[in-house]
Amino acid sequence: MNPHIQPKMEKKRAVSLDVARGIMLLLIVLAHAPLFLYESNPGVMSRPESLSTLERIFNSMGELFIDNRARPLFAVLFGYGMVMMFESQLSKGNSPNVARKTIKRRSLHLILFGIVLAVVVGGQDILMAYGIAGLLVSKLLLLNNKVLIKVTVSLTIVYMIFIPVIWGLFLKEIGGYGFGTEFSSDQSYSQLFMETMIYFPTIPVFIHFLFPILPSVLLGIWMGRKRLLTESHKYMRELKILATAGIAISLVGSIPLVLLGEVWEPSLFTAGNIYGVQILTGIAGGIGYAAFFGLIGCLIKKPGPIARSLIALGKRSLTFYILNEMILVILLSPVAFGLGGELSIISVTGIAFLIWVTGIFMASLLEKFKLNGPFETLIRYLVYR
Repeated sequence: MNPHIQPKMEKKRAVSLDVARGIMLLLIVLAHAPLFLYESNPGVMSRPESLSTLERIFNSMGELFIDNRARPLFAVLFGYGMVMMFESQLSKGNSPNVARKTIKRRSLHLILFGIVLAVVVGGQDILMAYGIAGLLVSKLLLLNNKVLIKVTVSLTIVYMIFIPVIWGLFLKEIGGYGFGTEFSSDQSYSQLFMETMIYFPTIPVFIHFLFPILPSVLLGIWMGRKRLLTESHKYMRELKILATAGIAISLVGSIPLVLLGEVWEPSLFTAGNIYGVQILTGIAGGIGYAAFFGLIGCLIKKPGPIARSLIALGKRSLTFYILNEMILVILLSPVAFGLGGELSIISVTGIAFLIWVTGIFMASLLEKFKLNGPFETLIRYLVYR
């Protein structure tokens, strides 16, 4: 069946999709906040060293549920959103090629937003990587599901072969289990700006090479074509299977990493292999999380205050992703208040949570006055003129 011949996408926003985006912002800010602890010693991979039992618990929870799980969830929702945008264009009478060009324009502007976020703001950017992903996979929106599935399976197999190996080699090269941080206590804004100006083109290349974003985006396109989140009430059984299997695989793939440095101390190459497996099983985690939020959407018949607030945040996810990164830089980086040089993993987690809660209140206020997020408004203007 031609994927273009579809009933019109529902005009009503999907509760599941917006709730998923709202929770996704929490996972991202929790994942990024510890990266600013520039006075902490490296722990395991991107985590700072645990100095107490409670910090070990916090780091373990991050490795199990957040690290390399927030990114695949973002990718799945990004792919799903591409399908919604594509079908919206078709429903307005545009040809498939025109619809694809619209998606490519949006992807190019996401790359531009990401450059500004990384270089000017100094935040942890993933927008460039997703903008490039949009450019790379947009042609598949013109093709049928058989081609989509073949490409997804092939790409996933390629990543499964080389990701554990490349991470094993990477850890041998750096000579430890942990990466450390890119910040230092004597760093100035001008220094950080100039450094990022030089290496920012490598950021999306690094992400795509070391993390399997594309398979997750393609799985999101597959979910979008089946409308698993926008018509989740029709697919309860499928969503339960995807949520249960995806989250279970994600947890099992994370357990060896949680035990690393605590229960056993393998060679650096083996430790890199373990991290590669944790990254790969994050693909299952991303689709499992998305399916789980689809089930939650089915349960929300009449959204209460909490659900409405999450939905308001999810509708403005681009704005609050960028805003969250700006606040992290201002509060934690050495170029501003520098709290990242004084806080622990526990306190920085609390700050990340408060940043997310503040975003919920701000999004609810915008919703009350029926205002879009400023960056949603800006990208809509740039894409549609």
